[in-house]
Amino acid sequence: MSVESMLIKKLFKQENQTPFKVIFKDGEVLNIGEGKAKFVIRINGNIDKNLLITSTSLALGEAYMDKIIEMEEGDLYNALDILLGKLDEFKVDEKALSKLMFSSTSKKNQKKEVTSHYDIGNDFYEMWLDDTMSYSCGYFKNNNDTLLEAQKNKVQHILKKLQLSEGMNLLDIGCGFGYLLIEAAKKYKVHGLGITLSEQQYLKFKERIREENLEEYLEVELMDYRDLKKSNLKFDRVVSVGMIEHVGRPNYDLFFKNVDLILKDKGLFLLHFISGRREYQGDPWIKKYIFPGGVIPSLREIINIAGELNYYTLDVESLRRHYQKTLLCWYENFNNNIDEISKMFDERFVRMWKLYLGACAASFHNGMIDLHQILFSKGNNNELEMTREYLYK
Repeated sequence: MSVESMLIKKLFKQENQTPFKVIFKDGEVLNIGEGKAKFVIRINGNIDKNLLITSTSLALGEAYMDKIIEMEEGDLYNALDILLGKLDEFKVDEKALSKLMFSSTSKKNQKKEVTSHYDIGNDFYEMWLDDTMSYSCGYFKNNNDTLLEAQKNKVQHILKKLQLSEGMNLLDIGCGFGYLLIEAAKKYKVHGLGITLSEQQYLKFKERIREENLEEYLEVELMDYRDLKKSNLKFDRVVSVGMIEHVGRPNYDLFFKNVDLILKDKGLFLLHFISGRREYQGDPWIKKYIFPGGVIPSLREIINIAGELNYYTLDVESLRRHYQKTLLCWYENFNNNIDEISKMFDERFVRMWKLYLGACAASFHNGMIDLHQILFSKGNNNELEMTREYLYK
């Protein structure tokens, strides 16, 4: 019996398991569960045994990228949805992978890590994102909402939570392609600044500001959040969507202190982030190939840091299932455009991104990770809405 066969039997030994089949290179066939197989996996070669011991996800992820693991029947997402339900049983030797798991949080290195993901090319992201170019969790008010509708819903949901009024100043930390600030300026006539480390996003946002004739209201700058402390800027509201995941655990407190320096007393701060059930250093495959240096905070550590800085937690909302649906939309769009994407990148890159999108959708579906929006006030504020009804008017 091969090592791969023993691993699969160990992971999927319980009853009531979704049935699937694995075919090994030596002809061995392993049937898991009862009934007709929902998908069939073929293993064409040997998976690195030492790597399996060091990191299960890294070994399996690279095996798929290198076509050692193939989907013979069924969809990759369905297989990942079953596999990642066992994520707690995956092996990770953080000591052996210390350089990968604990990378530098210096400005220079974090800019390099962030741009390695976001500066792949706007034409690539345009192929599978929606027209708003939103690369974060949507908000599906209705089951049949399109991805575009969900992303517009998300932005309106956030802007309502911020309780904006004309003339306010709004900072977006990690502004992406700028859709949130554009909507804030158009709907509420607020003055907004977006900061990002991605040159591609910066250029696209500048272009959109000109196209929308919003130069009077909006600006975008290439800026590290750590430079806010010397900016002498002040804001009524601050929002950050999907950015703190790039900060690193040693710098969470520093991130909040920089927000605190530029947010006015009684101001509101909305933080939208992927969260973990507990504090852990992240997945080795994701850190090596998708988000170098990325670490997702737990809900409790963010609440704790905010409390120590005299921030009041006004609202906490989980959007976990919304992110699973968002990722499945991206996964479908990616697959629908895979021929064009394959003209831009090699096969290993294409398989890597397909695996990333499918694996993330499966991780949210299984509850291995969550997505939280938290609304904070800087100090006590008794002038805000008393109930959440204003969000749904």
